[in-house]
Amino acid sequence: MSGAEFLNNATLVALGLLTLALFTTVIRIARGPTLPDRVLGLDLLTTIATGYIGVIAVRTGFMLYVDIAIALSLVAFLATVAFARYILVRGAKAREGSEKTEGSGQ
Repeated sequence: MSGAEFLNNATLVALGLLTLALFTTVIRIARGPTLPDRVLGLDLLTTIATGYIGVIAVRTGFMLYVDIAIALSLVAFLATVAFARYILVRGAKAREGSEKTEGSGQ
């Protein structure tokens, strides 16, 4: 088996596994019982997309795709941090609201 043939087979296997991961992540996002589960799923989707871009960069030899993958990863990280901050603020407001209703009943 030549090196080019091995690389072709390895990238095909990688694309297949990434596709399987993509489908299971979409199912997790659709069935996720809570908002943090869905945010984690969205973060995983961007990670899988970065993997796709990396594999395509290796298959085509066009290394500009690596820069695109890095930019996507940075944006995904910032989006995850923003979602996490939103969830924390939302949870704090919910706890604050429940404390007020408990306090008024006494």
